[in-house]
Amino acid sequence: MSNPKVLFFLNDVIQSRLETEIKGNKSDFFEIKAKDLDDSKLSGFIKKNKLSHPEIVTLLLALIPHIAPEFINSIVYNYLPNGGDFPEIGGVKGKNHRGILPTGETVLYILAGKDIEKRIEVSKLFDENHLFARKNVLYLELVNTGEPKMSGRLILDDEYVDLFTIGKISKPKMNSDFPAQLITTELVWEDLVLQQKTLSEIKEIETWLKYNEKLLIAWKMHGKIKPGYRVLFHGPPGTGKTMTASLLGKYTKRDVFRIDLSMVVSKYIGETEKNLSKLFDKAANKDWILFFDEADSIFGKRTNVRDAHDKYANQEVSYLLQRIEMHPGLVILASNMKSNIDPSFTRRFNTIIEFENPGVRERQKLWENYLPQKVQLEKDISLNEVSKQFELTGANIVNIIQYAGLQTLAKNSETISRNDLMKGIQKEYFKEGKMMRRE
Repeated sequence: MSNPKVLFFLNDVIQSRLETEIKGNKSDFFEIKAKDLDDSKLSGFIKKNKLSHPEIVTLLLALIPHIAPEFINSIVYNYLPNGGDFPEIGGVKGKNHRGILPTGETVLYILAGKDIEKRIEVSKLFDENHLFARKNVLYLELVNTGEPKMSGRLILDDEYVDLFTIGKISKPKMNSDFPAQLITTELVWEDLVLQQKTLSEIKEIETWLKYNEKLLIAWKMHGKIKPGYRVLFHGPPGTGKTMTASLLGKYTKRDVFRIDLSMVVSKYIGETEKNLSKLFDKAANKDWILFFDEADSIFGKRTNVRDAHDKYANQEVSYLLQRIEMHPGLVILASNMKSNIDPSFTRRFNTIIEFENPGVRERQKLWENYLPQKVQLEKDISLNEVSKQFELTGANIVNIIQYAGLQTLAKNSETISRNDLMKGIQKEYFKEGKMMRRE
């Protein structure tokens, strides 16, 4: 907010209402025009979304405590020289914040005064279909049962606070309200070694990410096809499911968030749904990719109802079905076994992609991709023979190279020995309970 015009504007709007309602003076109500705004992110948001006068005032009221804590107090106190409460303007005190925190009642009073019809009209700014709700810009805090909804605190989403104050949206950090972690990768598509059929199916997801908006808007397919895109990745561990999700985000310029299911699933009735609701609400209308790794624990098969616990567990699955189908973005579920996922989910996936263990050709390419270019192998090591003899995943191969590389460095050498390579392979086989064939 580099231009103080918007603050002067909000000051004039509030004073105009107070002059009219408290002093009985007829006052002109000020409006601000788009051409009067600067080139800040706030102004850009107002112009892009063509916000009306009431919408601009509401947005500024939600933002003002973050940039000028005393702003509302200093205006109101001028009209109350002897002190006292002024319940009509609403507002609450925070635990740490000492100024007035605007509520829905503050918005009603400033925009409509005591005009009942206008107040009803203004209250529509908080409808679930309004731009503010659809884009998760701002909302009213829930109040205790029996208290007026409009007495809830006016809250501007943290991302928009950052955007309007420091000029950029900070990435959300994992916490109880957002049980997800941003995942990135330094790898490129060429590092992803998969069967050709799998690669072709992944290309379909990339196509959806690039062209879905055009399909909905230019081709007017809104209402005719379901929003969002739902994908199941299934296959053994270490076959590239997480890497694929990361690469899809990297090459379509979208953030990928891996959901920490341990923070989502709760033994307490209703808590799992609440946790998921917070997650999907936060992700709504964002260009994010949601990645549920090891999804069996929450998207697993529903059970026959034997007790109350089974009943509520099944309700959780039903709730998930509903939220995933409503979500407008890409949701990827990853599972080691497709058979573990509830059939009612699989029918709703747009595509199901199998990640098979790599074959000989893929294994050799993985070895070639991951081995450091500057490091040599002992002359009697043939990557083709190693690839044929040992059935390993990409994750196994990375672990083996790491082990052999460390052993090589410890010997002050730049040549990986056959003995160190075989020990690395043996360790991976042992971890998975497999036996190595004797050469």
